[in-house]
Amino acid sequence: MNEIISTAKAPKAIGPYSQAVKRNGMLFLSGQIPLHPETGELSGHTIEEQTERVLENIKGVLQAAGASLADVVKTTVYLHDLAAFPKMNDVYSTYFSVNPPARSTVEVARLPRDVSVEIEAIAILP
Repeated sequence: MNEIISTAKAPKAIGPYSQAVKRNGMLFLSGQIPLHPETGELSGHTIEEQTERVLENIKGVLQAAGASLADVVKTTVYLHDLAAFPKMNDVYSTYFSVNPPARSTVEVARLPRDVSVEIEAIAILP
């Protein structure tokens, strides 16, 4: 049976989805965009600022499930402009500096609220 994970440390879902779903020792996180969890407003204008906010949101969801970034095994990064990859990657690497997870990165035409980055993750629970 699915266990729904919800936390105030990440933005509330803005549609019919959960922040994360726990099942059989795995945690599936919905994509996070750079919204501030307390205000629901866009946080940051640069790709670096937006990436940091997204990863902080992911940390919040992981913590609510009893996990951490070290438990993440796969991420998917969606970028509005693949030219921003090096700057996004610089911030991303500070969050996943040891044994980074597998990752896919793709350029997309548009993201919710016209943000520059969205990241989703899969973790194995401790």
